[in-house]
Amino acid sequence: MAPGLLIMPMFIIDSDKMKIKILLFVLFLPFLLISCASDEFELDELEPASAVSMGINTDLDAVLGAFYQNPEGISTFQQELVVEAYVVSSDEAGNFYKELVVQDKPENPLAGVTIKLNMNSYFQFYNFGRKVFISLKGLSIGNVNGVPALGIANGKQIENIPQSRISAHLTRSSEVAEIIPLKVEAAQFNDRWENIFVRLENVQFSKLLVNPANPFTFAGEDNDEYDGERLVESCVGDFPFVLSTSTYADFGKFRLPTGSGSLQGVLTRDFYDDFYTIYLNSPADLDFGDGNRCDPAFVDCGLAEKLGEKILFSEDFTTQKNNKPVIGNGWSNFVQEGSRPWEAYTATGGNASLGRSARMRPSGSGDQRSVSWLITPRINFDTNQGEVLQFKTSTSFANGSLLEVLISTDWDGKDENVLSATWEILSAAYIAQNNDFFGDWISSGNVDLSCINGKGYIAFKYTGSDLAYYNGIYELDDIFITAD
Repeated sequence: MAPGLLIMPMFIIDSDKMKIKILLFVLFLPFLLISCASDEFELDELEPASAVSMGINTDLDAVLGAFYQNPEGISTFQQELVVEAYVVSSDEAGNFYKELVVQDKPENPLAGVTIKLNMNSYFQFYNFGRKVFISLKGLSIGNVNGVPALGIANGKQIENIPQSRISAHLTRSSEVAEIIPLKVEAAQFNDRWENIFVRLENVQFSKLLVNPANPFTFAGEDNDEYDGERLVESCVGDFPFVLSTSTYADFGKFRLPTGSGSLQGVLTRDFYDDFYTIYLNSPADLDFGDGNRCDPAFVDCGLAEKLGEKILFSEDFTTQKNNKPVIGNGWSNFVQEGSRPWEAYTATGGNASLGRSARMRPSGSGDQRSVSWLITPRINFDTNQGEVLQFKTSTSFANGSLLEVLISTDWDGKDENVLSATWEILSAAYIAQNNDFFGDWISSGNVDLSCINGKGYIAFKYTGSDLAYYNGIYELDDIFITAD
């Protein structure tokens, strides 16, 4: 549709009416342009001089500050307020749908918000880096899947801005800025960084996801109903996190890259508001280099058929004292970071202990990072044969915390030398996961240790934090190390 043809009838009427109809035409012009947009037509851009006349009289950080004072409620803007922001999402690859994410500045942003709008292919008009002006009057802000979102209030819901009203609330500038991703670590994720374009370095997908025998896609597996959720690990000791990809994304069936490197995207929450996650605009937001990885060393002797008859070590924690650090029986209870050691506890109800059990729980500690080791006494693998490890684990919601089972044959038994020793993951051992029912105690299986030589120690290493998403609880009990 050519806009010039719409103007011609305006000039055949008297001047007074002409003024009225020209005004009406101008008011409806943005709607016509959006409705009739084609590859040959673009929206008019608002130049900086015109932006001044709009009255940019608040900023996104202030709007979000007010939101976080009442994050569960819905607030509707009654006054003429205009904020400026920069687009950091794109629906070109299909990973965003009718959600336009903007942040307050192209570099070192302080705030971001999702704008829910009834518009497909918005990337043609509100492209990545585009500066936009948001007229807030008549819009509402509320919590949508755990993140602040602007849209139209309908009861207690925030719904999409109708297409006919988008131009009344969203105007683009001629400026397209270079967006500099905010460099963060997963341990630093917090609510105020939601809807921010972030970058994480020295990361890789979990080894289980890029196994050549069973490689995973971004979101093309049979159990990926709406989003594919893939675990991303750190090469430098940071917390793992989840990358989410819509099953409707153009790259959903692409295989995950096998290497390590950097990743950038929009920090947000999953659909159920259970954890932080990141959405890519496209696979180009991944730079995983030439395939080199940083996987830790591991030992895998497989699984044995059963425990042996000779008990080398056992622990059921019945002699420990509740809410006190685990001691005795040859244990080393080493706190690497933070203030919380492994402690004994008793609980009943839906998440009962096995009589008395051990747990690691950083909640309430104030620790930004908690790393605690519970290490068995030394086991002689040279004077025995057919050694097998078995234990049980449970979680009171693991969240983003992590439990690993490790073995070392060169540690000297001194706490000050734990970190200088070589520790390898016992990969055959199953550890309760966040998606396992929190009330169940789950067996590790009969972990075969018969391929290990020398004298060694087995460690249960917890990594977590008092931060909201990483303060998961891991519980441990019924540990046996046996031989034939």
